[in-house]
Amino acid sequence: MDLKGRNFLTLKDYTPEEIGYLLDLAAELKDKKKKGIPVDIHRGKNVALIFEKTSTRTRCSFEVAAHDLGMGTTYLDPVSSQIGKKESIADTARVLGRIYEGIEYRGYGQEIVEELARHAGVPVWNGLTNEYHPTQMLADLLTIREHFGHLKGIRLVYMGDARYNMGNSLMIACSKMGLDFVACAPEKYFPAEELVKQCREYAAVSGATITLTDDVMAGTKGADVVYTDVWVSMGEPDEVWEERIHDLTPYRVTSAVMKNAGEKAIFLHCLPSFHDLKTKIGKEMGERFGISEMEVTDEVFEAPYSKVFDEAENRMHTIKAVMAATLGV
Repeated sequence: MDLKGRNFLTLKDYTPEEIGYLLDLAAELKDKKKKGIPVDIHRGKNVALIFEKTSTRTRCSFEVAAHDLGMGTTYLDPVSSQIGKKESIADTARVLGRIYEGIEYRGYGQEIVEELARHAGVPVWNGLTNEYHPTQMLADLLTIREHFGHLKGIRLVYMGDARYNMGNSLMIACSKMGLDFVACAPEKYFPAEELVKQCREYAAVSGATITLTDDVMAGTKGADVVYTDVWVSMGEPDEVWEERIHDLTPYRVTSAVMKNAGEKAIFLHCLPSFHDLKTKIGKEMGERFGISEMEVTDEVFEAPYSKVFDEAENRMHTIKAVMAATLGV
């Protein structure tokens, strides 16, 4: 399958067959990594990594994946780039496209990465925007496939705020690849109706189902995968913490939720996670609201059925597959 020259901005742009190909390639590259087999097929190329939102997993994954492929990287942090400040997005894209073979963007509105892609002339990869997180989706799908041996028919329940990049992207990924998707949240935290409608169209083809519910026990009953994310995203004001903690505490992933899902269920989280008070924000929220855990309990996070670190590792292997494929395997 030839994906050379393609951008990777949202899984809406990719067919199930193309997504499956990227997962197969990621599995192959992961196997070679474990065996110490070099894959430096893009030696001499260079990629730019634009991070308007900082990150641990995304940055490390892109840098290691690029280096494994033989490429050099330039990391542009929130204060190192003039994108949108002294230089327009279009001009930035045209400059970087003359210097680099590929550009990664992690930041705010989807319109930014879309505009970069229109003007760069080289593949542009979405490392995260407010609306979508496609590289995370490949890591999630690979992790699920590794654990269960298949994707079709898997029931994935996303608990918490399903209105933004994670809820949106999981619904897209599941509906395209034949997984049954459940958003389990208060109604005001459901995904946008327009996207739900679009995903129901994907699901009609793949055989998937899409369910929106505010009932925790009904929503998680028989789930294969229980998934959650932090309740307040990077860049959101501090004042939303009180509202989210009030609204979403009933949707915390607990041992009771996992027991309701069933013995075969696994827990996933895109990280970072506030499962204890060992972070600055976790400690502040604990002191402010008298809580020791937020979106998931420490008991669940540390349980054998928690596959969050397999999932985190798979960020690198799947990102490597995306770069390898779009630059030409």
